[in-house]
Amino acid sequence: MRTTVPLEKVCRLVEGRYENPFELLGPHEVDESGRRALAVRAFLPQSRQAWVVDPAHREPPLPMRRIHPAGFYEAICPMTDGNGSPRYMLRIADEGGKKVTMHDPYAFPHLLTDYDLHLLNEGRHWRLYERLGAQLRTIDGVEGVNFAVWAPNATSVSVIGDFNNWDGRRHPMRKHIPSGFWELFVPGLSEGTLYKYLVRHHDEVFEKSDPVGFGAEVPPRTASKVIDLNRYHWHDQAWMQRRPTIHWLDRPISIYEVHLGSWRRPKDDPHRWMSYREIAHQLVEYVKEMGYTHVELLPVSEHPLSASWGYQTVGYYAATARYGTPQDFMYFVDVCHQNDIGVIIDWVPAHFPRDGHGLARFDGTHLYEHADPRQGEHRDWGTLIFNYGRHEVRNYLVANALFWLDKYHVDGLRVDAVASMLYLDYSRKPGDWLPNEYGGRENLKAIAFLKEFNEQAHLQFPGVLTIAEESTAWAGVSRPTYTGGLGFSMKWNMGWMNDTRSYIRHDPIHRKYHHDELTFSLIYAFHENFILPLSHDEVVHMKGSLLGQMPGDLWQKFANLRLLLSYMWTHPGKKLLFMGGEFGQWNEWDYDRSLQWDLLQWDTHRGVQKCMADLNRLLQQEKALHEVDFDYHGFEWIDCHNWEESTLSYLRRAKDPNDFLVIACNFTPVPRMGHRLGVPKLCWYEEIFNSDSMYYGGGNIGNGPGVMATAEGHHGRPASIPVNLPPLGAIILKPRE
Repeated sequence: MRTTVPLEKVCRLVEGRYENPFELLGPHEVDESGRRALAVRAFLPQSRQAWVVDPAHREPPLPMRRIHPAGFYEAICPMTDGNGSPRYMLRIADEGGKKVTMHDPYAFPHLLTDYDLHLLNEGRHWRLYERLGAQLRTIDGVEGVNFAVWAPNATSVSVIGDFNNWDGRRHPMRKHIPSGFWELFVPGLSEGTLYKYLVRHHDEVFEKSDPVGFGAEVPPRTASKVIDLNRYHWHDQAWMQRRPTIHWLDRPISIYEVHLGSWRRPKDDPHRWMSYREIAHQLVEYVKEMGYTHVELLPVSEHPLSASWGYQTVGYYAATARYGTPQDFMYFVDVCHQNDIGVIIDWVPAHFPRDGHGLARFDGTHLYEHADPRQGEHRDWGTLIFNYGRHEVRNYLVANALFWLDKYHVDGLRVDAVASMLYLDYSRKPGDWLPNEYGGRENLKAIAFLKEFNEQAHLQFPGVLTIAEESTAWAGVSRPTYTGGLGFSMKWNMGWMNDTRSYIRHDPIHRKYHHDELTFSLIYAFHENFILPLSHDEVVHMKGSLLGQMPGDLWQKFANLRLLLSYMWTHPGKKLLFMGGEFGQWNEWDYDRSLQWDLLQWDTHRGVQKCMADLNRLLQQEKALHEVDFDYHGFEWIDCHNWEESTLSYLRRAKDPNDFLVIACNFTPVPRMGHRLGVPKLCWYEEIFNSDSMYYGGGNIGNGPGVMATAEGHHGRPASIPVNLPPLGAIILKPRE
């Protein structure tokens, strides 16, 4: 039939190949027989008839002409308000005769401004999560959802969902040229709507989840979900006001690393995950009882495979639906803050999986990842590497980090696999990597990204922690960017972890030949702001549990574990322990099972748990154990050379050097009675901790209530004390006047 638009354009729209459907659809002023008129056009597949309706009921419904048999309609009408803006609705009759009245998506203005598009393409739109994705929006009293997504090389993009029967013909999006962002406001939608993007690249068609989607279906389902992130009412104002004033480097930090799906399962249904709200009060009560300052969660962003533990992320902006809604996770963080517990989450900007609904070849091209497999594929994990040199990709990741700090009040981000980001030849054979422009192996674009991430995180959210899991000798990881560092708050001390685990696994009779594995860490202990980690990685892949890795008989295994934790908690650096290690779980960690809480019926396991709780309390009470973790003034050897007896002794000092503790460790099952230690002061030394206490399940060999120093110099110090070192034990002594 006769129409005001070329048939060729109508055919391209019907076939899903039109970049800007707003040029055809919606209201358009036209010249009809020399008079101004309004051409209202709509593409309504599976409809039998359509009308233009005056919402004020001043005019009767106007039938629309079917211009194309696929369902392209047009009506010429004079309907305008006093300002000349169109005000109308569409009424549709389907094949069964059912009529529905709806607003026309193509009659509403777009949300993205020219300034938004400029910042997005420049890579500096730090609040892109307030523009992209599915934004609940009200325009002239009409509620709906504004969808926006980056797909510059797509031929067309449509929103599909449960609201349009997943029909890619119904809601084609507008492309902002040349920025490459697509957008559409769909009136009438609300929170909970399921949706995806149908992306066409020439003859290829993909169904993609929203890269900035705030919610998702429970895997293995893959649709995104419209979420109102502003609906939750927070009650952590006191914590959030205090956070910017806290200088964490000289505060006690003891982190309890948790996988939410396996920390605890309901007794009545061990195959069911607990929800964020269920676990919040139980976990917070336990963490407070144990004395931890923070919980660190394995990735909570949406991931398709539970066995990846969250480290193969698909929905970077969506809290995983396994444990509930985004508001449920906000409740979890809120409860932690109300109980003075910080929340750190693992964040994975190093790589992403190849799942078809995710970021891989998002618009039919290598958009988020490198096209060359020598740059774009992780050989170890079978995943894809972000193209950090692309402004929009870098912006996507930095804004994602800020998103968790902003919308979820998270207190820190532990960045996974930083080493794999820093080196172009990471885990690659010669010839399987491309050097940088200077011929080196450093990934300069990833380095620039990490610096920008740290700068923005600390600038916009003072008091938060950024923590690097970095396993090489890269200099300055936890140093400010203005001095050439990467800008992280802290770095995991992987060297300490590997050496200490290696040492403690030796049979005590052989430990004297490996004494340097203990002492070596103090050579570099103050080069970075270190966290000492005994993480989930140390209790998986056939390594066994921490308790299972201890040598010796049953008594020695428990004594060794208490000794390991005592040594760790008195060594310079902040602390992190994975769940289950604090009470001596026997089984290697399994992401699909609860921890072995039933073991706490045994005195031996309760003893380890009590020991851990007391170490946490000492860490918080004694300034010498936390005030000077990152400077050599906080540590002095008393004796690091006694390899023959496998003992270590050292001082820990607070900022006030007169506030110090004496620590001695015996790594053999032989008691060392009357073992003399040189000390700085001639005074009484009270024994404030003994890992061999019978309260912890030990043999109670020690020095209670304490020992008096004599003027007999030893170890180059003016006074000394004779102490009884318990077998496979550690003691802490505090000077008293």
